[in-house]
Amino acid sequence: MKNILVVDDSALMRRVLCDIIDSDERFHVQDRAANGLEALDLLTRKSYDAVILDVNMPRMNGLELLKELQTRKIQARVMMVSTDTCEGAKTTLDALELGALDFVHKPGTAMDCRTADFKEKLLYTLGGVVESKLLAYEKPASSPVKIEPVAPARPGSLTRRRMVASGSKIVAIASSTGGPKALQSVVPKLPKALKAPVVIVQHMPAGFTASLAERLDALSEIHVKEAAEGDVLEAGVVYIAMGGKHLNIVVSGGKYSIHYSDEPSREGVKPCANYMYESLTESKFDQVVCVVMTGMGADGTKGIQNLKEKKKLHVIAQEASTCAVYGMPRSIVNAGLADQIVPLEQIAQEIIMNVGVK
Repeated sequence: MKNILVVDDSALMRRVLCDIIDSDERFHVQDRAANGLEALDLLTRKSYDAVILDVNMPRMNGLELLKELQTRKIQARVMMVSTDTCEGAKTTLDALELGALDFVHKPGTAMDCRTADFKEKLLYTLGGVVESKLLAYEKPASSPVKIEPVAPARPGSLTRRRMVASGSKIVAIASSTGGPKALQSVVPKLPKALKAPVVIVQHMPAGFTASLAERLDALSEIHVKEAAEGDVLEAGVVYIAMGGKHLNIVVSGGKYSIHYSDEPSREGVKPCANYMYESLTESKFDQVVCVVMTGMGADGTKGIQNLKEKKKLHVIAQEASTCAVYGMPRSIVNAGLADQIVPLEQIAQEIIMNVGVK
């Protein structure tokens, strides 16, 4: 049974959250805290399988606690459960950058927290967080990354390595839990002269992906934007799928453009990377470079399997020790689909090696 720390300044909300968590035989609420200072005291003395953390609290708020944990190098699997995680996308991204692994929007009232939808989302997300890997703290990026010449990766880190070939290509990336932070180790390393468009499905709800795109764009040489309906794909541009809709790539007037659809969630998520990959089956790209990064579940596997029947692919899976959650990449590897298995810090290099620059 996994031991959980619940941190929330509302006694009523703490009770509701604890009731939900304790209703699942996998979890047990070991301790409760009313603010960040109480939580910090507990975390300096005890270890937990996960921490449920609110943002707005007196004395020390959630973001201040995350900063203090970083300063003291106290590792904890933190999941944000706060009204702020919906109202303020920037607050959520700050929390993820400071080490939180995932987030769930908490309804404004305790009554609304008792709904089946909220309970299911909370327990599903918590299940992924408790199984996640504790990664070493890194200093967050604050400025565009200097692009260095690409050097060959060290032997032994790759399997079935493939070099750049002629023809048109597209890069399609799938990521989930741990993805927003992991993408900061990939996207800012891509040059603006990249010889292919990059499309990313990151599992996030509506309202968050625009802020994620803005943050990555500020850190990057390559242009990053939230993909809009009808956007025509251009080489050297990164398109992030809008939260709450499924992204498809369609042919329009001889060019490729973004089209959103509103099917139900698939693999429990929306957007779902399987739709993105499958939408490329009728494309005329000479090769699709598929990259599957950290995240729970198996999104991407079925889509890549279906795409492989029609298209020439090169599939890169993130290596286990660098994943916050080794779920999606593991599914790709277990299905025998991975051409390369590489650490997070090498993914950008391998993308460049496979598609080239203009």
